Amino acid sequence: MARASRRPMAAGSAASLAAVRAGALVRPLVRPLVGAFVGALAFATIAPAHAEEIGSVNTHFRVTGSDRVVIEAYDDPEVDGITCYVSRARTGGIKGSLGMAEDPAEASIACRQVGKIAFKGPLRQQDNVFSERMSILFKTLHVVRVVDRKRNTLVYLTYSDRIVSGSPKNSVTAVPVEAGTPIPLR
Repeated sequence: MARASRRPMAAGSAASLAAVRAGALVRPLVRPLVGAFVGALAFATIAPAHAEEIGSVNTHFRVTGSDRVVIEAYDDPEVDGITCYVSRARTGGIKGSLGMAEDPAEASIACRQVGKIAFKGPLRQQDNVFSERMSILFKTLHVVRVVDRKRNTLVYLTYSDRIVSGSPKNSVTAVPVEAGTPIPLR
């Protein structure tokens, strides 16, 4: 049977023990933060926005870059023949040109059938189909597709969120699908 040593600890060993205890206290705090950060990065890569800017108007002139309202087109990645047009404000100035400005949370959406509707596979009842960062860290613009099975319609909702609090400002649009083309669901 092995016996524990009862020798007195050296000064360096006491410091090492304190460091181990401090690490044991810090580890439980760091792991959730690292997990949240990794989760946020994974979410950001799930549904990246592939926007095509099709126009803009200047709303407030600044020497370093004007504030403007932009119109962007997003093709639904899982449904051919549907394009969503989103208009939203973009902040100008030095921060805006460097991508560090926080854009306002308001956005408007209009989705339209632009070709023959074809499904690439079964759809989820509700799915986040586009997301785009609106500030360097905290705000994201989302476009969510919801299937209204009873009316054979695809409903698109746009809203923005923050890590701390979401935004109640939103916009909705709908694209009816021909009665002879049922929407496939998972």
